[in-house]
Amino acid sequence: MTDKEREEKYQKLESALRESLSWPNVYMFKFIIPADNRTLAQVENLFNSKEAEINVRESRKGNYLSITVKEMMMSPEKVIERYRSAEGIEGLLSL
Repeated sequence: MTDKEREEKYQKLESALRESLSWPNVYMFKFIIPADNRTLAQVENLFNSKEAEINVRESRKGNYLSITVKEMMMSPEKVIERYRSAEGIEGLLSL
C-alpha cells in the first residue's frame, strides 16, 4: 500500500467514525497476527493494560492469533494514532 493510499484509508475511516459515533466512545480494534509471543506482546503494549479489555483467540491450527481490544477512545484521531502505531508490527493484519 502506498503512502497516499494509506492516508486516504485513514481519512475515510476518520470521517466514518465522526459520522457514526459520538466521542468519547469505546472502540473495538481487531487484529490478526502470527502465533508468536513477541508479536502478541507488541500488540498488547499498544494499549493501556488497566483500561483496555484484550481478548486473544488462537486459530484452529494454532498458526494465528485473533486479538480483539476494547478501549475508551477520546476521538477518531486517537483511533487513527493507534492504528498508525500498529503498522510497524510485522505480520499484523488490522480488520
